[in-house]
Amino acid sequence: MTTMRAIQFAAYGPPSTLELKDVEIPSLKADEALVEVSAAAINPSDVRFVAGAFSPSLPRIPGRDFAGKVVKGSQRWLGKSVWGNGAGFGVTRDGAHAQFVAVPESWLSEMPQALAMEGAATVGVPFVTAWSTLVAAGNVKAGETVLIVGASGAVGRAAVQIAHWKGARVIGADIKQDVDTGADIFIDMKAKNLPTMVHALTSNRGADLVLDAVGGAVFEDAVKSMGLGGRQIAITSVGSQRVQFNLTDFYHNKQRLIGVDTAKLTGSEIGAILNELRPGFEKASLTPPPVTVWPLDEAIKAYQAVASGDTSAKHVLYPGVISN
Repeated sequence: MTTMRAIQFAAYGPPSTLELKDVEIPSLKADEALVEVSAAAINPSDVRFVAGAFSPSLPRIPGRDFAGKVVKGSQRWLGKSVWGNGAGFGVTRDGAHAQFVAVPESWLSEMPQALAMEGAATVGVPFVTAWSTLVAAGNVKAGETVLIVGASGAVGRAAVQIAHWKGARVIGADIKQDVDTGADIFIDMKAKNLPTMVHALTSNRGADLVLDAVGGAVFEDAVKSMGLGGRQIAITSVGSQRVQFNLTDFYHNKQRLIGVDTAKLTGSEIGAILNELRPGFEKASLTPPPVTVWPLDEAIKAYQAVASGDTSAKHVLYPGVISN
């Protein structure tokens, strides 16, 4: 077999731009492995890449997150079940929304045995981002209070789990109601003032660590929710890229603002983070989200569901036969 089925875009645009095509199976460069993809999640970033974000070279196969088996490579990896999130996938190199994907072996990470392929395929972007913010940048500690703004999103829910795994108390906040984020306490930001509620819930100490997964109009309220010596991690800014806050209060409270951009992570760094996450999934301290599965020939519908903002489950493509 020399060809495979893949989703490809040759021009930027909406999900309808995607085409199901027969393309050549990737040829391997030195130190690369060929992974037969069993499941591949669709992230909002995949939709944005198809629309032209980061100006992907064309034609291009999208898809950042995957799980599958190594069918060609060194003896170290041959036959191993792996999960991944490839640096540059869908932008500078072909991604995982295909039957096979080529991956440098230094990027590979063995999949937790406790997970099925479809669950493992959902972990990459949200959990790698959450780890990069809370652990790598925020140095979350047991006993701290963590505020997660945008807790109902995929990154927010992953961050809630990681914060709990590290022994922190979690306050979740969002504008969505009746959402089970897993946080210890949830604040509806449409109905309640965020800083007032956070300080009331912490005996006026404020949050030790804030993950702001929204930015924009809620950025200043997130800053006001921090306590003395608090750290705030910014990963996006919805609506407006310009924000404001009281600089005098900020430095008097000895607070820190940290920016995190996971697009700057190398493939090896992503693989190392997945290795750190593996024990959490093996011990069920971390769990993947529920999934909605789609065959590859319904990829456009699956992409449209993600583009519409459907977060009821993680949308996952099955390029071929599922095996664990």
